[in-house]
Amino acid sequence: MAIPQSFLDELKMSCDIGQVVSSYVQLRRSGRTSKGLCPFHSEKTPSFHVYHENQSFYCFGCGAGGDVISFIMRIENLGYIEALKFLAERAGIPFPEEEREDPGLRVKPMIYEINRAAARYFHNILKSPAGEAGRRYLLGERQLSPATVTKYGLGFAPQGWDNLRAYLRGKGYSDEQMLAASVVSRGRDGKSVYDTFRNRVIFPIIDLRKNVIGFGGRVMDDSKPKYLNSPDTPVFKKSRNLFSLNFAKNKAEGTLILAEGYMDVIAMHQAGFENAVATLGTALTPEQARLMGTYCKEVVIAYDSDGPGRTATSRAVGLLDDAGVKTRVLDMKGAKDPDEFIKKFGRDRFKLLLDSARGATEYGLKAIREKYDLGDAAGKAGYLQEAAVFLAGLPSRVEREVYAGRLAEETGVLPEAVRESVNGAARRAFKRAEKKASLDLEMGRMGGRPLRPGESAGDGILGCLYYHPDWREKIVSAVDPALFPDAGQRAVFETLAEKQKTGECTMTELSGVLSLEQMNRLSGVLARVSEGYFSISPEALDDYIRRLRDEARKKEVAAAGELSGDDYRALAERIRREKQVKPPAGR
Repeated sequence: MAIPQSFLDELKMSCDIGQVVSSYVQLRRSGRTSKGLCPFHSEKTPSFHVYHENQSFYCFGCGAGGDVISFIMRIENLGYIEALKFLAERAGIPFPEEEREDPGLRVKPMIYEINRAAARYFHNILKSPAGEAGRRYLLGERQLSPATVTKYGLGFAPQGWDNLRAYLRGKGYSDEQMLAASVVSRGRDGKSVYDTFRNRVIFPIIDLRKNVIGFGGRVMDDSKPKYLNSPDTPVFKKSRNLFSLNFAKNKAEGTLILAEGYMDVIAMHQAGFENAVATLGTALTPEQARLMGTYCKEVVIAYDSDGPGRTATSRAVGLLDDAGVKTRVLDMKGAKDPDEFIKKFGRDRFKLLLDSARGATEYGLKAIREKYDLGDAAGKAGYLQEAAVFLAGLPSRVEREVYAGRLAEETGVLPEAVRESVNGAARRAFKRAEKKASLDLEMGRMGGRPLRPGESAGDGILGCLYYHPDWREKIVSAVDPALFPDAGQRAVFETLAEKQKTGECTMTELSGVLSLEQMNRLSGVLARVSEGYFSISPEALDDYIRRLRDEARKKEVAAAGELSGDDYRALAERIRREKQVKPPAGR
């Protein structure tokens, strides 16, 4: 649908990018710019910038950029129209009436409706005679109360191939719609369709807006897999959601408990620990770590106490640290997981366990220590060496000093020697990080790689065109789009030049026509102009055009060996003429 310019103008005035982004990212403002940790990749040093002057954002680490609309598209996993609706609702602005709604835009609402109907069906089956096996498992074996079952909307998928399918068909949904929601699956023959969940206890997965976005199912017999989760759909991304965050976010009070399974979380909630969440059948992802950082400052990791659980804990500590979240780790002796611990020892003992959970540093040192025989000189040396590198990664010098002292006591090595080893490793790590950060900024990285000469000149031209629409005619007459060495650059140039025919064109207008990758490119240009890496002046424009032409000539000359004699002479003559023509001044 066509979006009225008046609506876009009102949205732009009502949705300041700094205020919107700060709902997701902790920003620190300095003048006309704010900085924070990027929500789109893991980092310890802020490289995410918000430029208030032109209402754009850009990350110098991963290359993500754009305006407030493209930010919401990325962070909420929405399409363009959906992002507009999201922002309009946030700002209290009525969305323009849709003359003719694109059927594609109805996919997500339709999936939400199907999921909601499926969740009701599963819950009603659990309460019926057909759900006896599920009730026996949840109320008996797992000792859940009826109130907890209702709170989580738990259900049961009965044995059979098309129980849910028949129910949803009765509600008017087609097989294709059910397949889009992944509540049914297609058979190997490519024609048959059957229920995805059969003979399983069902755990609805609910997002922060109270939508049912997917399901987890625990089988009642020895079938594999034991736990089955909905695959990714247009409304559900396992890597970006957490089970029970819809409840936990209101009870976090600065701390979340991270568990591995649905039942661990539900058992903790029933015992009064309502700030518990779990991943969705996968290992913790960077996106989930950053999501938790939005609602808490600390995470207590309550993974299983077996070998795989310890490995998963070490990985989670690193990801949460990258997201700027402090961590502590539960040491559950006598039980393999929170559910079993609470059943065996009670909620009060579990509360004491939470309060005494060790910090991530102590947990990390313990994991390293278990690799070595400290009674052996070589083992002690190996432990000290690996522990020194580990402690060097701690951001606080005071914390490094404290643990270096403990390390000296533990191994019987002089404290001065241990501290020097740790501080030396810290200095080397700092120099490497400093050198890398400096190089990244100097080279003007675009999504992880340095700009080539022609790309740099092309970006300079884009900056001049964006900030000076009055230079448009002269720029367009001097620059053939084919000269741009990068297809994304070329697309941004042509779109911007076309939109500027009627005057100034802002990021808000461009976000509806440029792809997210192209918005990355343009916002990267604007960011580097703001940071002083590109000049915007008539003299600079002349230089950019000259360099762009020179780079194009170099490529042509390099390929000239394959030309015929006449074509070679024609190329030489054209290059000679172009050298005699100066590019027009920017104004």
